[in-house]
Amino acid sequence: MSEERFKECSEAYAVLSDQQKRAAYDRFGHEAFTNGGQGQSGFQQVDLSDLFGEMFGFGDLFGNAGGRGGRRSRAQRGADIREDLTISFENAAFGVEKEVTLRRRELCESCKGTGAASGKAPGQCRQCNGHGQVRYQQGFFSVARTCPVCQGTGSLIENPCTTCKGHRVLNRPHTLQVKVPPGVEDGTRILYSGHGDTGVDGGPAGDIYVVLHVTDHPFFEREGKDLHCAIPISFTQAALGAKVTIPTLEGDATLDIPEGTQTGTSFRVRKRGMPVLNSSARGDLYVEVKVATPEKLTRQQRELMEQLAQTLGQENKPQKSSLLNKVKDMFS
Repeated sequence: MSEERFKECSEAYAVLSDQQKRAAYDRFGHEAFTNGGQGQSGFQQVDLSDLFGEMFGFGDLFGNAGGRGGRRSRAQRGADIREDLTISFENAAFGVEKEVTLRRRELCESCKGTGAASGKAPGQCRQCNGHGQVRYQQGFFSVARTCPVCQGTGSLIENPCTTCKGHRVLNRPHTLQVKVPPGVEDGTRILYSGHGDTGVDGGPAGDIYVVLHVTDHPFFEREGKDLHCAIPISFTQAALGAKVTIPTLEGDATLDIPEGTQTGTSFRVRKRGMPVLNSSARGDLYVEVKVATPEKLTRQQRELMEQLAQTLGQENKPQKSSLLNKVKDMFS
């Protein structure tokens, strides 16, 4: 079979490369090379879509699969749907279940997705006689193309459904229960496969992507799985040490401030950060302390502060840094 096809292809090339044979073909068609025509070469018309389809698998190049004519599949996958959902910072930390109502394309219940009126069925396309393809003769080539009337289905809806107007699908509301797991971040997408628009002609349904938007927290800042915050402490708490109450996502907790703590010091509180998505691990909470300087002092407080200053003496005075030391500090 391959030898015969190769022979036919060689004969076709001989016609195309010979000006006289090509002129004869343009004038009389393939009859010019049959026994009843002007030529005696025995050449017959070759449908290159079939030839290349069987020899090289190039059938799709001519508009059909495998070089074979016939109705092509019209199964279409349904479209995907994106739904945006805004949740609070706490919902992102601990998870939540939300009910979302959206609209999606579903098969018309009146016509069961056929697009035809009740009791009617789609008729055969008269342009392609139900084949879904039409053939065109372009010089030497015979090319199969998708029928422009029925778009390859081989059928036409002459009596459309009054509900969907022949479109076979309708936009309808759909309720989706969205389960947000603990530890999600802003921009996280949750996939619900097969919940999107309904496919037609046996095609699968599309998907729904729920895109999460997490609101900012008034106190905590998130960096991946860790949380950061800042709390004020008094001068005496920083100097003498103290136990202070700090907020966490689960409620208040106690933080030990050692004596002599400097402003800007950060303390690490383990496992009080954000949960790690799809894991039992958890981040940490970093608490930065800011020493608050009193703006107004009573006479007694001022006297006590002056006594303290005299008691501390020169050892507690800040040392003056040279310009060179300041530059070193900036780049260290």
